[in-house]
Amino acid sequence: MPEKTVIDADALCEGYFASTQALMRRVLEEEKAPLDQAAAKLADQIAADRLVHIYGPGGHSNLASQEVFFRAGGLMHISAILDEGTLLSNGALRSMAIERTPGYGKVVIANQRLGETGLLILVNAYGINAALIDAALEARRRGVFLIGINSRQHAANTAPDHPARHPTRQNLHDIVDIAVDTKVPIGDAVVTVPGMSENIAAISTFANAFTLNCLVIRTVAKLVERGIEPPVWRSGNAPGGDEANSRFIANFEGRVRAL
Repeated sequence: MPEKTVIDADALCEGYFASTQALMRRVLEEEKAPLDQAAAKLADQIAADRLVHIYGPGGHSNLASQEVFFRAGGLMHISAILDEGTLLSNGALRSMAIERTPGYGKVVIANQRLGETGLLILVNAYGINAALIDAALEARRRGVFLIGINSRQHAANTAPDHPARHPTRQNLHDIVDIAVDTKVPIGDAVVTVPGMSENIAAISTFANAFTLNCLVIRTVAKLVERGIEPPVWRSGNAPGGDEANSRFIANFEGRVRAL
């Protein structure tokens, strides 16, 4: 009988934890300048009582737009673009096909009617897919200020002829006004299991969520320094949550489409 392979799952989990910590530390230390610049733009937007739009076209990148929308401790001025096309709940293979469809992202942004006073955060783990690039190009055409959150390494090392790419072969970080690098490694999965050819345990969701929450923290800090206390969601399941939120909801109903 062949010898049984013993895998130390505890050690693999520790390695995943260490990889996640190391990635977040790099974002914290290396992306301080672009995050601060982006926070200043968000603070200006919120001080003027304008919305901050966020769109994460592509499979699990949709989670990024949900991470900071209608979330306990999140800014009420954030309006998530929750387009049905690339949501995994409508079919994973369908989602991938749509995120690779040229022209789709343009339609989504046009439907939002964003203009020159608009600010849009685009989040995508890899920063290359067709829907994402079309969304960026259409927003730029409309004069929208763009903040991009994606992995430069992943984008730069994806072949120009990869089927996910936009026909122009552009990367998100080359189109936006401010680019924040999430440091996600090529392939996303970071844990190597002895005896397996493929890595497991993706890291991009942690990277996106951490980066976005750092952006929210810096934005709130800048607003408070200006003497502005921005409206922030309290959990509806916390004591007094509904009452706290109800003070502001009238200002956002009808403005935030997904509310």
